[in-house]
Amino acid sequence: MRAFLILCGSLCCLPAMAGSPPATGLQPAQLAIVINDDEPNSVAIGEYYRQARDIPARNVVHVNIPGKPHKLTADQFRHLRNVIDLQLPAGIQAVLMVWTAPYAVECNSITSAYTLGFDPGLCEKPCEPSKPSPYFNAASSRPRNDFGIRLSMLLPTESVEDAKALIMRGKASGFRVQPGTAYYLVTSEAARNSRSVYFPRSMVLPQQQLTIRTLRADSIADVKDVMIYQTGKAWVEQLDTLQFLPGALADHLTSVGGDLLGTAQMSSLRWLEAGATASYGSVSEPCNYWQKFPHPTVLLKHYLGGATAIEAYWRSVAWPAQGLFIGEPLAAPYRPH
Repeated sequence: MRAFLILCGSLCCLPAMAGSPPATGLQPAQLAIVINDDEPNSVAIGEYYRQARDIPARNVVHVNIPGKPHKLTADQFRHLRNVIDLQLPAGIQAVLMVWTAPYAVECNSITSAYTLGFDPGLCEKPCEPSKPSPYFNAASSRPRNDFGIRLSMLLPTESVEDAKALIMRGKASGFRVQPGTAYYLVTSEAARNSRSVYFPRSMVLPQQQLTIRTLRADSIADVKDVMIYQTGKAWVEQLDTLQFLPGALADHLTSVGGDLLGTAQMSSLRWLEAGATASYGSVSEPCNYWQKFPHPTVLLKHYLGGATAIEAYWRSVAWPAQGLFIGEPLAAPYRPH
């Protein structure tokens, strides 16, 4: 843990990072779309996304996953991954799985299992540290070339209408920078505040037209300029009073937010339904290591530097084995035009 603490202490100065040169960023031609032919919503949304983002038809991969299971066994996942990888054309750096379920491989998330490989040891001791991600705080926009991994994200399909709206929010984020606010909440749920020591201080970043507000509060309400919302709560209240800007990122540090169709705690799907463009949550009990959740200033650094949502989120999680990345991967509100 000491190595991570030293690293973060050296990189989290916001005024400096605001002036960092922008990365090239993931391009549509480098993204593959994985469609579940056993789910009509997946088929419809996958094709809609391909056209909306002008993704080459050769980048579409077809699989069959009957029954929408929440979890796969390691063997089932191994077969699925092989089917996906055999269909990928050259040059693919990231993969978008177009379905809500399955979202877990035993105790791992399906996105981490795909990108980093399934970690069986974590299922025996889920509260132990997991394998570090080589992509944490990386500058590379070619993870396959530089690290031998492909990033992955899940595009939920419970509602075709909601998915289309999410896709268009991601696309709209690239048109122009809008004045917005990044909200960081230190809440009354002390155990869920483990990453709050890395919340940036309140300030204004004029070049990005972004105001940062770090607050002691359990929720925010009646604001219409949310670009980032990070908090620690099992259930986040008053989401229906908020307006998220195109490309907004939002997540809550809690045990099983990534159990998308579970009811024990607030599902990360609620963020997308409220208007966020991408989110993150754990599919199994991770305990409250900050390394298992998006690091606030690392996420902000890369997003403001022009990275896409999938790149910024993946770069922000040091130990992502239990964490699920969801949303529209190509959103990039701060990429230079």
